[in-house]
Amino acid sequence: MAEGFEAAVEDGLRLSKRIYFGKDRAVAPPKPAMVMEREREDVHSYLPASPMIYAVIGNPAIVDNPDIPSYQPHVHGRCNPPALIPLQMNGISLEVECYLDTAFVTVTGLWRVHCVMASRSCDCLLAVPMGEQGSILGVEVEVPRKSYSTQLIDLDNERDTDKVAKIEDGGFLKPHIFTLTIPQVDGGTNLSVKFSWSQKLLYSNGQFTLKIPFNFPEYVTPAGKKISKREKIQLNVNSGPGTEVLFKTTSHPLKELRRQAGKLAFSYESEVLSWSSSDFFFTYTISSNHTVGGMLLKSPSLLDVDQREMFCSYLFPGNQQNKVFRKEVVFVVDISGSMREKLIEDSKSALFAALSKLDSEDLFSVIAFNDETYLFSSSMMPASVEDIENVTQWINLNFVAGGGTNILLPLNQISNLDQKAVVPPGMHAHPRFLDVAWTVLTF
Repeated sequence: MAEGFEAAVEDGLRLSKRIYFGKDRAVAPPKPAMVMEREREDVHSYLPASPMIYAVIGNPAIVDNPDIPSYQPHVHGRCNPPALIPLQMNGISLEVECYLDTAFVTVTGLWRVHCVMASRSCDCLLAVPMGEQGSILGVEVEVPRKSYSTQLIDLDNERDTDKVAKIEDGGFLKPHIFTLTIPQVDGGTNLSVKFSWSQKLLYSNGQFTLKIPFNFPEYVTPAGKKISKREKIQLNVNSGPGTEVLFKTTSHPLKELRRQAGKLAFSYESEVLSWSSSDFFFTYTISSNHTVGGMLLKSPSLLDVDQREMFCSYLFPGNQQNKVFRKEVVFVVDISGSMREKLIEDSKSALFAALSKLDSEDLFSVIAFNDETYLFSSSMMPASVEDIENVTQWINLNFVAGGGTNILLPLNQISNLDQKAVVPPGMHAHPRFLDVAWTVLTF
């Protein structure tokens, strides 16, 4: 699929040689790369490395400058599959909001159908390459007398099934490249397109890195000296209260606007001769002397199909080195009939892995349950080599799937262990509480 896309763009660049820009032009018509140049470039050099819009050309005879007809000889035949001519871009704006480990990106751009006769029209294809683990959030398109927007629909609702986009209307060209068809746009039309996505920030050695595809090819630069070309970037970083954001490096000349506790704001705006030729990246670190955490809450908008509340909790360890505290863990494992075969084996593997991570000073116990309970020890045991071997033999002997499921029995039995612990809220509490963590393993 990606190879077919590249071939279509290559065909489109050859077709664009038909377009006459007049004597007053700042940029020559795009030239397809020579064979040796293509060999030196990346194999997928015609895949979009920045937000792009293409004219979908099935009939090559409609390709011409909508302002200055060139009266070229008629072209016979059709393009099958259709060629893709990259549209010239007249403006681009990038807005980024960084929260914790996620960036929310919004791009607003202005493109012109510069390659189709004013009396003809064609479909246009939007291509959006996204960053790390990108997820598209929405697209809005405005053309004269028409507008389009995407929305989430409920596939279980029969009334919404007719709204589902067809495969030819768009989808994912590659896992990180989203495409969407804009139907029948007249030659010479300006398209205003706004789209947004979320992506993950890369984290390594205490440093966050934001990288956004923002590398525009030369052939999207408008061919005209008087056409304004404005590039704008706005970046906000929010790491939460109790922290300090420390800026490291950036690819573009950002100007600092605001600096508050846990927040930074930057901007960049310039009239340019040619568009950005490198991806936008920004690196920073978060500094705090103490462990800090919190929770972000978000309510859905009135028009959102999904009306559930959302939350995100976070925790930063801080720069202060804290002594690791002793762990006290009770493993509660489901061995009812529903856990037969692979599930019981997966539970055993997970439990063995967890036990292997305990230090010799840690305390543990294991309770298996179905409609009865099976206790490894009546007291919390140290995670010594000998006791880990003993509990491993006990697990292999007693973990036989069968019977019903009554999770309340083992949770109540935690309070009878010979060690102080906390009983989960809502459960029956023993007069003396237990001060241990408890883990339920069930699949």
